[in-house]
Amino acid sequence: MSSDAPRGSSVAHLPDELPPGERASIAFMAVVALASCAADLATKAWAHANLAGFDMKRSGAKIFTVIPGHLDLIFAQNPGGAWSFLRGLPDGLRRPFFLFVSAAAMVFIFSIYRRVHRDQTAMKWGLALSLGGAMGNLVDRIRYGWVIDFIDVYIARGGQELHWPTFNVADIAIVAGVILMSIDMIASARNAPATSPQGASADPAGGDAASSPLSTEAPPAPPAS
Repeated sequence: MSSDAPRGSSVAHLPDELPPGERASIAFMAVVALASCAADLATKAWAHANLAGFDMKRSGAKIFTVIPGHLDLIFAQNPGGAWSFLRGLPDGLRRPFFLFVSAAAMVFIFSIYRRVHRDQTAMKWGLALSLGGAMGNLVDRIRYGWVIDFIDVYIARGGQELHWPTFNVADIAIVAGVILMSIDMIASARNAPATSPQGASADPAGGDAASSPLSTEAPPAPPAS
């Protein structure tokens, strides 16, 4: 699967600038991003060491079964993006494209994080996890030109297997980050104060009651009976 950047996130509700004392901690972002990146690279290293190559006993690829019929670990090289996007593009174009996209995503995430308030817990975690995942996949693209995927989720029914595209820990971090950012945006939208229209409402005749001048003349006398 190998996602490189969060998709569909909006930052319209974030302020343009925050006082330094109210901004989310950069140290927090660094710790979470580095931890998620380290977890991704460590699991990829394990997959490369234990799952890459040919299994003579099975006469096929090495497979480590975690949950029979549902979850296997199998080594895969993904030169494309999520769902093997642009997998068939020539390497001379594909590799620079994904390197640029990954680097741009990391710069974008960091710039948005500087606008996050320290009390926005879901947004802080979401951006930090997404950054760590993007970093993990970027390291693979720099050293290999492709991304290591090894988590194979599938359903076995009636002798057939329905597989989700193979993914890695970086993809999990990015997806979790997008979900947390979405939760923050939904909560912010619900908690936003309702804005009332300026001025008073119009009168039945179509005029503005608040701006209509008041008459100082006495009302006409009633006709004689």
